[in-house]
Amino acid sequence: MTTTTKEEGERIARLNANLAKMEELSQRLTAAFARRKNADPALSGPSQEVYMKATAAYVAEMMQNPSKILEHQITYWGKSLKHYVDAQHILLKGELKAPADPTPQDRRFSNPLWQTHPFFNYIKQQYLLNAEAVTGAVASLDHLDPADRKRVEYFSRQIVDLFSPTNFLGTNPDALEKAVATDGDSLVRGLENLVRDIESNDGDLIVTLADKDAFQVGENIATTPGEVVYRNRMMELIQYSPTTEKVHEIPLIIFPPWINKFYILDLKPQNSLIKWIVDQGFTLFVVSWVNPDPTYAEVGLDDYIRDGYLRAMAEVRRICGTKQVNAVGYCIAGTTLSLTLAHLERAGDKTVKSATFFTTLTDFSDPGEVGVFLDNDFVDGIERQVAADGVLDKTFMARTFSFLRSNDLIYQPAIKSYMMGEAPPAFDLLYWNGDGTNLPAKMAIEYLRGLCQGNGLAQGEFPVFGEPVSLGQIKLPVCAIACETDHIAAWKGSYNGIRQMGSKNKTFIVSQSGHIAGIVNPPSKGKYGHWVNPAPMSTPEAFMEGAEFHKASWWPRWGEWLAGHSGKQVAAREPGDSDHPPLGPAPGAYVKAIPALPASD
Repeated sequence: MTTTTKEEGERIARLNANLAKMEELSQRLTAAFARRKNADPALSGPSQEVYMKATAAYVAEMMQNPSKILEHQITYWGKSLKHYVDAQHILLKGELKAPADPTPQDRRFSNPLWQTHPFFNYIKQQYLLNAEAVTGAVASLDHLDPADRKRVEYFSRQIVDLFSPTNFLGTNPDALEKAVATDGDSLVRGLENLVRDIESNDGDLIVTLADKDAFQVGENIATTPGEVVYRNRMMELIQYSPTTEKVHEIPLIIFPPWINKFYILDLKPQNSLIKWIVDQGFTLFVVSWVNPDPTYAEVGLDDYIRDGYLRAMAEVRRICGTKQVNAVGYCIAGTTLSLTLAHLERAGDKTVKSATFFTTLTDFSDPGEVGVFLDNDFVDGIERQVAADGVLDKTFMARTFSFLRSNDLIYQPAIKSYMMGEAPPAFDLLYWNGDGTNLPAKMAIEYLRGLCQGNGLAQGEFPVFGEPVSLGQIKLPVCAIACETDHIAAWKGSYNGIRQMGSKNKTFIVSQSGHIAGIVNPPSKGKYGHWVNPAPMSTPEAFMEGAEFHKASWWPRWGEWLAGHSGKQVAAREPGDSDHPPLGPAPGAYVKAIPALPASD
């Protein structure tokens, strides 16, 4: 037997073995899908009404302005026909190459074969022509309500992205090349990754974005030294150890969102906002929220305010011996901080000296891109589901936020994992992104119905402890940081909410990048800059038109602002006191989902 024949035989044997493994994995896959629990159908997509409205608008356009529809159709037909003729012309000449390619650059099609191979190039060009036609048809619909238009545009784009040829093995040259080069090993590993993801999510398909074994909270992420100094049913209060001999008198409390875990602010020392704040000479406390289970079903926003915000403020004042604190709220925690501040103002309570809001919406009249998920079709489904489960499960929220950036957070990771057989990367940010939390049923519906849909805070109608509060009641100094490309809390919506607050001392900053990277933006990286405009607040457009851009991170600017509201220098404070003995080292137990612990009271 020649060496070549022997090698071919070995390759065939490996291929057959891999095919047998795929058969076994397929059986596991079927069994894993069978474990999927029933969920309300509304959680899987918009109602048919969205598509009916789009269809009705298209028919109305056809009846009232047929020339425009015909022009779209004929343009699309003409481009498709020309594309076909160009490709055929090259082939008839006996040349194995692609025709001229006028389509725009798209990083999904980075493999050179998309440009040079006639088969792959033809598929790519035609897909992009189809995508252009669909996008253009939707954009030209004149008989749609603006809110409906946003939803139709968004979900149309999702369908177009779903059908990208890169998402299918037979039309993905990267995956096919690797499958051939590895004798099918890559496909076996990919199927193993797929089965693992479905088994670990009880029958739901959620792509693993990061290596789950690469990080341990408290060991190689969330490592800034500190102690849990208070605990109750809702939260642990962490006080961080000082790194300076002197600190500002007024302590600072950060309230992170309970949609995710707080350690996004403490991933590693190089990009830890928590460590940076401590190093600037502030006494820092951070709330770590409990990850609720169904026993928290009746917990509402009042509970978060009373047992979270007000309790944390009271304990910090006792520990530090101060009459006031400064507070930070991030995302939904910023929205709830606004409710708390309005309540305190109504009660004549001056506990909070200044407030900072990270990527916070308080006026939901323009919620941005996330607004496509806030109509009744989704919210009705959520209400039915949480009534049965007691919580809004973390998987639904993770999937929803991922679809705001589906190419980056769903399709590309799925291609690498399932078609290429690659292991998830050891990436701390993506690890945190997959370490989600649930929301209590009552709180979720109060937030969605009363704040998002009803815009109750901006309307002055949302109740805190039974009495309505308004943005105008917030009169203390405020600083807000919004992010230019934020898909979750659009910066213009954030601006509109801050503008309505009653404070005479307002600072608004727009950071480059999105919801996370725009906030976790250490000065040492020199990566993202920010805009500021000291003029009185009027409109988002006027702010940006007159804004001055600074290449550096916003952290030092905010640090100076915060120092101006933090009082004199005093001796640094070690965590806790005689009435608040340390209950355990930071990052605490709740962040590791260990809720059954003795409370401080």
